[in-house]
Amino acid sequence: MTCTGETLLDTNKNYAQQLKDALKLRHEPVAVKLIREGEEFPACCSRPEAQMSHCQAVFAAKNGACLAMAAEDESCHVGSSALGMAETPEKVASGEFHAKIGMHDTPEAAAKMIAERKVIPYKVIGEAVCPLAKADFVPDTVEIVDIPERIYWVVPLETAERGGRVSFSTSPFQCACEDITVIPIVTGAPNISIGCFGCRKKTDMKADEMAVGIPYGRIEGYVSRLGRYTAGPMAKAKRD
Repeated sequence: MTCTGETLLDTNKNYAQQLKDALKLRHEPVAVKLIREGEEFPACCSRPEAQMSHCQAVFAAKNGACLAMAAEDESCHVGSSALGMAETPEKVASGEFHAKIGMHDTPEAAAKMIAERKVIPYKVIGEAVCPLAKADFVPDTVEIVDIPERIYWVVPLETAERGGRVSFSTSPFQCACEDITVIPIVTGAPNISIGCFGCRKKTDMKADEMAVGIPYGRIEGYVSRLGRYTAGPMAKAKRD
């Protein structure tokens, strides 16, 4: 799909509405675009009044916010380093930072989590984060936060053509930055996260919610299949 200006915005509005209607989403699907050197920030987004973490931006966007965040607007360097905007802080790389939170037995265990994470392999100067329905740009990912039943449908959508099984990757930290943004961009496949400590501490993520990041290129096919799912398997499943 190649379209620009108003046509692209209309396309994204249509995608968002169909996702919301078919999946019965609680919140807006979120569009995330990482801005490379030399690229402009989308006109639909504005800089925040104060620093925010990436996860706070994603959760604000599911409630309607349109944010253009430069690297200096990012308050969490764990997230911004995964997103290609900063170097990994020494205390994060050594495991000291996360070990102090108390979930790992040793700094070495926490360091292994960081050493094995996926990071954006190119220079990023910022990001645009807004509801998909307001996106006048081509996102890298579309991100959805909702209850497991809503997120579940990504699995049949992903296996509809090729069959097989789907694998997902997560850790105790970095749900919004690594799990549902970096991993879909790097692997080209959707990734589901059951949440993380940071999201559950710093955002309005509910106890019954999880999240998924979907490469934008998958959305057209997903929406097409959802058209027949709503009258077929979705009508037969226990949805509420």
